[in-house]
Amino acid sequence: MTVPPPQHSRHAAGGAESVPPPGCPAHAATGPDGTTRLYGDAAATDPMGLYEKLRAAHGPVAPVLLDGDVRAWLVLGYLENRDVAARSTQFSRDSRVWHGWRSGEIDPETSPLMPLIGWSPDCVNADGEEHQRLRGAVTAGLGQFDHRGIRRHITRFAHQLVDSFCQSGRAELVEQFTEHLPMLTLTHLLGMSEEDGPKLVHAARDLFKATETSLASNAYILESLERLVVAKRARPGQDIASALMAHPAGLTDEEVQHHLRLILLAGYETTANLMANVLRMVVTDERFRGSLTGGQMTLPEAVEQVLWDEPPLLVCPARWANGDTTLGGQRIKAGDMLLLGVAAGNVDQAIRPDPSAPVHHSRAHLSFSAGSHECPGQDIGRVIADTGIDVLLTRLPDVALAVPEQELSWRSSTWTRHLTTLPVKFAARSPRVPEIAEPLPAPPPPTGGLPPERPAAPWPQNAPEPARVPAPRRSLWTRLGRLLGRR
Repeated sequence: MTVPPPQHSRHAAGGAESVPPPGCPAHAATGPDGTTRLYGDAAATDPMGLYEKLRAAHGPVAPVLLDGDVRAWLVLGYLENRDVAARSTQFSRDSRVWHGWRSGEIDPETSPLMPLIGWSPDCVNADGEEHQRLRGAVTAGLGQFDHRGIRRHITRFAHQLVDSFCQSGRAELVEQFTEHLPMLTLTHLLGMSEEDGPKLVHAARDLFKATETSLASNAYILESLERLVVAKRARPGQDIASALMAHPAGLTDEEVQHHLRLILLAGYETTANLMANVLRMVVTDERFRGSLTGGQMTLPEAVEQVLWDEPPLLVCPARWANGDTTLGGQRIKAGDMLLLGVAAGNVDQAIRPDPSAPVHHSRAHLSFSAGSHECPGQDIGRVIADTGIDVLLTRLPDVALAVPEQELSWRSSTWTRHLTTLPVKFAARSPRVPEIAEPLPAPPPPTGGLPPERPAAPWPQNAPEPARVPAPRRSLWTRLGRLLGRR
């Protein structure tokens, strides 16, 4: 891949005075040729600040290095992000187009990038007719659920989680609420048991960290879903796994397995981060909370505002150039990798000259990507976030941050940034009394097509005899008509 020469590693005269000394954090933030690394401590500390430095140095498209110093382009501009997402013939989702496989730039056996940029047989890695075939099955699987029915399950799960900590008067919302509600909902929709949730939460989080254990976490998720596919082949139900198998697109078991992984990972990570970000705003920003409680902003609008300002995914992998082209003033070569800079694009001054102006009325953000690969499950993610947060704030309207705001911390990687903890306090409350549904009555015995006779209810002992109700008097016109009829 060709990249522009580094612009800030040395002065034009060739002096070395601008090169960071060995051991300096700035030195670790760049590769051998001065290209900025999109991983490591420097990138994790202030990713939004890093994006702005890249934008100032290179414009709307910047060269970056991924883990292992793998070369890529980071798309920073809002319009450029939409351009890449919309031009599927120029910018492919099929990672096999990438020249890095042939050049040996990456070791597929060990690289933590593999779960996110490696090819798999799902709609995310397909274009054209194959993409339409696979995406049609996913859309049908997700669309089979009525949102009111989903809300009922989310509400039940949310109440269960709140019940587990409401008596203590304190909670850690990331660990006890936002990380678990999306997984409980998604495992239910996929057809898995609730017991699978905790281990899948850990594996999904680890996968997005792009650490040395990411490959093992990805393997665990695939093994869990393989068992689910086998079980649903034998006994299908009303769930996404069964719907994918029954779809006319004729998905193989492997394709079903990888689409379930796609739905689980994309739906979990984005929704868990989104919920944590919204709740953080509620307990730290008085203006945000005042707009929400005062009716100037609805909860769904609050979610959209956070999707603009703090998208659940910072960077979305990936597109690969099918041929030479130009983008944002940069020369892109065939086979180059491009990353969608979702967070950077959402704050691009070309569309948001005043970043403090509210944009909760607009869904034009990049947080669910765009074009033909726009996230098909985004509405389910919104339903989980809206419903779960509504239940929490209704049950605990006095919830407040339990530590100084400056003590909050985040964990960042190339792809995501999420709160590690969100400790809160509130007045202790009793758990909600669960509603126990009464069993349905037993069906009546067969009667040969005649309605069964209802036995008369026995009159209670010592009860007074019922008063005789006089027969209703006929109207004057009725009596007069009968009298004339006798003549």
